[in-house]
Amino acid sequence: MNVDRIAFREAMAHLGAAVNIITTDGPGGRCGFTASAVCSLTDDPASVIVCMSRSSQQNAAFKKNGIACINTLSGKQQDLSDIFAGRRNLGMAERFAAAKWSTLVTGAAVLDEALLSLDCQIARSDDFGTHSLFVCSVVALTQARNDSALIYFGRTFHTVSPVPLLNAR
Repeated sequence: MNVDRIAFREAMAHLGAAVNIITTDGPGGRCGFTASAVCSLTDDPASVIVCMSRSSQQNAAFKKNGIACINTLSGKQQDLSDIFAGRRNLGMAERFAAAKWSTLVTGAAVLDEALLSLDCQIARSDDFGTHSLFVCSVVALTQARNDSALIYFGRTFHTVSPVPLLNAR
């Protein structure tokens, strides 16, 4: 028995998630997109799952390049999220020009002001339904900033602040 697609989408709108810009670079080209469909898979080996629409023009580039960097956005970066979601109708070079970037191990773009970044090799890619599922092995990361996070919940953005550590000095 299949669940109604509209009902499922409505249910998923109530599953809050961090907002990320996922980037890649290599023979398939430099590109990036906004995603909330990212989750931890295992800590040994350190790995995450990223989901991307199979109809995305960038899908082939991620598969060809075999690398990805997951850049988790801070509460101050909603504009950048909109840019990489394609809401500003900017070309890829213009999207990357909207922020400062560096690289770690793989060569994928690391957002300098990200809350945190996970530099990854794509270990496995599978297509399921409308999306591609990328299993990403983390090969490097940036230290998480003590800053607010950008969350997508209820079809809108929210900012969530970290709880101060009780024993912080």
